[in-house]
Amino acid sequence: MTQIQTTRKRRGRWYVELVIILVIAMAIAAFVRAYVAQAFFIPSSSMEQTLQENDRILVSKVGLWFGSVQRGDIVVFRDPGSWLAAPPESANPIRRALEFVGVAPSSTEGDLVKRVIGVGGDEVKCCDSKGRIVVNGHSLDEPTVDPADSPGDAPAGCQATFDISVPMGYLWVMGDHRSVSEDSRCHDGLDAFVPEDDVVGRAVLIFLPTNRWATLGRPSVYADLPPLTSGTSPPPAG
Repeated sequence: MTQIQTTRKRRGRWYVELVIILVIAMAIAAFVRAYVAQAFFIPSSSMEQTLQENDRILVSKVGLWFGSVQRGDIVVFRDPGSWLAAPPESANPIRRALEFVGVAPSSTEGDLVKRVIGVGGDEVKCCDSKGRIVVNGHSLDEPTVDPADSPGDAPAGCQATFDISVPMGYLWVMGDHRSVSEDSRCHDGLDAFVPEDDVVGRAVLIFLPTNRWATLGRPSVYADLPPLTSGTSPPPAG
């Protein structure tokens, strides 16, 4: 065998090994994105001050394997019913590749991020005499509401006052920046609630920009709420 043949054979093996490595890496990335964690970009101010516009967050999907979503969690969820306009699909191949490995959120899926205020069986209303949200008769002193807002502030066209029962298997969600967040308060009937099956995962970390690095926990105020009551049929939220 000549030197040229040996060199070509080695190059051929190197290309095959590279392809195998890339396929394995893509398979691992797809598995992590589907079942472990996924990165998301924050496009609006609806969760300020907790999440700011242009933050990048890491969303854990592992917790959904072992338990249900809890009050106080920040969750990313699929659009439960025309909350968002249909997003255009990205034509940028680099963007598409980043979406596939989970570095960038999907441009074809309508995902939102809000805080869970009520879970199935809860009675949620706004507001008590001090302007606080009430869950199961317990007034919340929410430390995460934007300092410029009152807990009961709402955008134009959304409910500033409400008294609802959350159906079993659904969530009532609100943004921390109450005066601008279009959330459960801005929809009627069952469309006001987020099906638990539509939850993608729980936000656990702000990782970009680096000066915003922070873990995202569940405020202790939600741990003091009374136990759930039995579920009821969804009343009109309007």
